[in-house]
Amino acid sequence: MDTLTISDQVIDDIVRVLLFGFLGFAVAMLLTPVYTHFAYKYEWWKKQSTSTLDGKKATVYAKLHAAKHRRNIPTMAGLITLLSVVFVTLALNLSREQTYLPLAAFFGAGLVGLIDDVYPIIGRGDKRTAGLGAKQKMLMILTVAVGGGLYFYTKLDYNSIFIPFIDGGVSWEIGAFLVPLFALVVVATANAVNITDGLDGLAGGLALFAYSAFGSIAFFQGNYGIAGFCLTVVGALLSYTWFNIHPARFFMGDVGSFALGTGLGVVAMLTDTLVLLPIIGAVFVFETVTVIIQQLSKKFRGKKIFLSTPIHHHFEAIGWPETKVTMRFWIIGLVAGALGIVLALLGGHV
Repeated sequence: MDTLTISDQVIDDIVRVLLFGFLGFAVAMLLTPVYTHFAYKYEWWKKQSTSTLDGKKATVYAKLHAAKHRRNIPTMAGLITLLSVVFVTLALNLSREQTYLPLAAFFGAGLVGLIDDVYPIIGRGDKRTAGLGAKQKMLMILTVAVGGGLYFYTKLDYNSIFIPFIDGGVSWEIGAFLVPLFALVVVATANAVNITDGLDGLAGGLALFAYSAFGSIAFFQGNYGIAGFCLTVVGALLSYTWFNIHPARFFMGDVGSFALGTGLGVVAMLTDTLVLLPIIGAVFVFETVTVIIQQLSKKFRGKKIFLSTPIHHHFEAIGWPETKVTMRFWIIGLVAGALGIVLALLGGHV
């Protein structure tokens, strides 16, 4: 009976990638007490949403989360993840071909989110603001996305997208159209993760599964720098989720959700697995689609379809405990990530 042997080089690559995950976790754990000290000392409290996207009062959401916001939970904990990933990548995993772009996009989008998070904290009482406007945030994230798309096309020489399951997989050359496509994907994922960040542990856990899936795919492709970047994010998210599970000690804020979403879109493009992104990020897609459907229904039909959106709030409103919603969405996210890996292996991505 033949025995399966693994070369020393493959073992070294596995150990190195896993080490990035451990370092991401360790650095984040070390930074957490520092963040917590300043967050509680200077009252970086999360400001409760009072209105929906169409400007009306968010009565359902306010009723569901009134007790949580009375606890004064700090925001901007995504700063821990941001700094951990930046530190580990700069120190040990910097590569022009594989990690310059995801690191720059991760940091750039995180900076946009940080600005948005800081605004409500600067003032006190009635002087508090609601952060950046939606158009301002969209423009800033779009700037990051377009800059990343230009680097992707002009410096890394990508000019096609991979279509699996057609003659073993084919590359469809689209030339400069890759830049707006890249920007669209990055903006969409950034907003999808931001929309999903609404329950204790929800966005962090789902992002953890998605980055694990893309890290696995990158490893099978031999893109060890990208795999290491993904595992660094996973390690940092393990630390974050430890403290963010119900009842949350802190929230990631826009600094975390924008960075995670943007990085996810970039990694999907770098691994040429764009087609698999909606599958691996199925819950993020579902959450976003429900918001769009709700807004269209209110605009054209004058009534809501869901009690509250994103959809996780609807399930809360019909009586599901917050922990049940989170855990069931996690299960869907885990299965979706595993399915994405299988399809990547079968579809010619690796």
